[in-house]
Order: sequence, then structure tokens, then C-alpha cells
Amino acid sequence: MSAAAPTSHPWLSPRNLLWASVAVAVVTIALKTLAWVVTGSVGLLSDAMESFVNLASAMFALAMVTVAARPADDDHPYGHHKAEYFSSGFEGILIMGVSAGILWAAGHRLFDPQPIEQVGWGLGLSVLSSALNGLLAWVMFRSAREHRSIALEADARHLVTDVWTSAGVLVGIAGAALTGWLWLDAVAAIAVALNILKEGVELVWRSSQGLMDSAVEPEVQATIDATLQQFLAAQAPGAVRFDHVSTRRAGQRQFVDMHLHMPADWTLRHAAELRGQVERALMTAVPGLRATIELLPSDVEAHFDDPRDDVKEAVK
Repeated sequence: MSAAAPTSHPWLSPRNLLWASVAVAVVTIALKTLAWVVTGSVGLLSDAMESFVNLASAMFALAMVTVAARPADDDHPYGHHKAEYFSSGFEGILIMGVSAGILWAAGHRLFDPQPIEQVGWGLGLSVLSSALNGLLAWVMFRSAREHRSIALEADARHLVTDVWTSAGVLVGIAGAALTGWLWLDAVAAIAVALNILKEGVELVWRSSQGLMDSAVEPEVQATIDATLQQFLAAQAPGAVRFDHVSTRRAGQRQFVDMHLHMPADWTLRHAAELRGQVERALMTAVPGLRATIELLPSDVEAHFDDPRDDVKEAVK
């Protein structure tokens, strides 16, 4: 399964979409704050508080995407791609912080319910802001998959969380207005807080795994294995083999390292040509991949603390 190259328009780049996220966050802050002011709903207050987190996280994500796009230099010879993981982790921590704030506010209101005013206006403003967030999140998810941007994906997930937050708040407000049970407003806010807390924990966990050089996704590994198998099939049986195939992810960039064993009597030119063909095939099959291949004679083994199975066995 080959990964497709990015096909989106330039204006759907991660930087441009994060600028759009900043603008939408400002608009939604205004709408949700106004909704809270006119209704007095603690649920809408929690919704407005999360929008401030949206703004802060979008600005930080924009900064990290800018850093990640910098070319490699003497101090960072492998590039700056991991900067995006800091954005995702920062956003997760902010989400957990705002969930704690919502729980605190809702806990007080649960034992001291207050009447909700002008429900129609409040619901209308909240629905409008949620529609903006939902539309932007949909576009950002598509671009995040194409550009392999965890910072963009994290911001999109946060926007989706915001949409669910608003939905929960609307249910609580509508229930309180219809039944007269004012405590439903606070219960909805608590449910929202627990939901976004879960989202924050997941974002922090994913960021930590990225910083720890986790392997590529299973579908990408399958593409790498299939590409190597094609070269094995094209050679005489047993002439070449690949082993110690290791992968890792760093933001938008992916890396694979391996050993290519070949007959000792091959010329250096012949060996280098085959290595170049393998590298080009891998980087074509998996956009954003960087391959490093060490050439070894067939009768020479490299010894590591964690020996890898031969790729011929891995792809069976």
C-alpha cells in the first residue's frame, strides 16, 4: 500500500490552516462569551473558557510548525521536525488545565443553581461558533493526513472536542430550560470537562511517543516490506538480503535504516547502483521517508544488542 503524495492546494498548508484556526478562535471567543453573558449559564462559560485554550494552542502550534519547517543545520543535522510534538503536548496540557477549571466552576454551580436567561440567544450563538469550529476541523484533518502534521491534527482534535463540548452544553441548557432542573446545566459542564480531559491525556501520550522515536505506522511498515520484497524477487535467489530494518517517526518526516547484504565479488559501482534504486523506490512509495542503507558482503554480519529478523521472514 503506497502512501499518496499531498494533493491539497497551497492555501491548505498547515501554516495557513493554523492561521485560520487563530482567526476562528477569536471569533468563537467573542460569540461564546456573549452567549455566557446573556444567559448566565455555567455550561456556556465552560465553553468560552475552552475557546481561549483553542486560541493559545493554535498560536503555539503555528510557532512550532514554523520551527519544524526550518531546514537542517549544523546543530540539527536531522532537521527540526520533532518541534511539532511539543505543540501537541502543550495543547494536551492546556486541555487538561481547562477541564480542571470547568470542573471547579461547575462544582460550585451544582450546589448553587442559578436561573438561565435568554436561552434562545445563547443557543444560537453557541451553535454558530460550533459550526465554524466543525468546518475548520474537517478541513484540518484532511490536510493533517496529507502533510503528516501532528500539530495540525492535534489542533483539529481540539476543535472537534470543542464541538462536542458545545453539544453537551446545549443539551444541558435545553434540558434545564424545559424541565426547570437548573442543576442539569452544571452536570452538562462536568460531563464536558471529563470528556476533554480524556482528549488532553491522549494528546500528551501521543506526543511523548513521538519524542521517543516510535516506529512508523503498520501500513507504512507494510509498504516498506513490500518494496524490499520486490527487489529480493528481482535478484537471483539468495543473492541479496535485507536485515536490521528499523524505522522511526519525527513529525512529518519518517526514517528507515537497514543493511543490504550482497555478494562480496560485486563491484562498488554495481552495489551503489542497487542501493540507489532501493532508496529511490522506498522514498517514492512512502513520501517524506528518508532511507539509510549500509552495504555489507553476504558473509559479514553486523552484531547488535537487539538483532532483527531478516526481512525475508518478516514479509512472509
